Amino acid sequence: MQRQFFASPANRIRAVTLACAAVLPAFVFGQQTDVPRFDIFAGPAWLNSPKIGLNETGVQFQIGVRPRTWCSLGFDYTWASGDLTLTPDLLTTSLQQQLGATLAQLAAAGLLPPGYNLSIPSGSVTQTFAAGPQFAYRHWQAVTLFVRPDLGAIHEAATPRPGDPIAKAIVQQLVPSGTATDWTVFYGGGGGIDFKVWKRLALRVQADLVYDHLFSDLLKEGRYTVRFSFGPAFNFGKNIVH
Repeated sequence: MQRQFFASPANRIRAVTLACAAVLPAFVFGQQTDVPRFDIFAGPAWLNSPKIGLNETGVQFQIGVRPRTWCSLGFDYTWASGDLTLTPDLLTTSLQQQLGATLAQLAAAGLLPPGYNLSIPSGSVTQTFAAGPQFAYRHWQAVTLFVRPDLGAIHEAATPRPGDPIAKAIVQQLVPSGTATDWTVFYGGGGGIDFKVWKRLALRVQADLVYDHLFSDLLKEGRYTVRFSFGPAFNFGKNIVH
């Protein structure tokens, strides 16, 4: 009887489908039981600060320890570089007034080309450093959701690349050293998903939204930055039993 049933290709397909239907929910929706103590992540990262038109690409690195299955404590580091264009409207009010007076003097002396608009292309290198908790939801075997507060320090080095003599003279006044650097704190939040590939390996997809006010002596407003990254997350160490 069984041989006659499996002799039919259609019946074999039905049997395989039923078997998958029986096993898959246990794999996908079952509670996670294997939760190693440590994890490490590295992958490409993209940073976007639309307020100043800054887009950067780089890498992100994370390492964490899990005191509980639902909580991790870890360190997060990002390095990225990109380009932006500085325009007078981004500067503080006092600097805008100072630039306006300088450009008016040049115009009165006939040294300012008609229709001249000041814009200064610049290169940027950004580093972020953060540490703190991350909270996980492990209701499914194959997928882990997580959220975290973001609090840390950000360092940025901006190098103006003026393209004309007027812009060069103004950059010399604003940034005599040729490169402006600054440190400040940032805060925000983020989260993501770990897709389980193997017991010790997952594909992590994550994003963060943070706020900072770098170069407050030059820029009149702070900015929001979105960070997106993905890559392998390796889990190791003994399993957590609580």
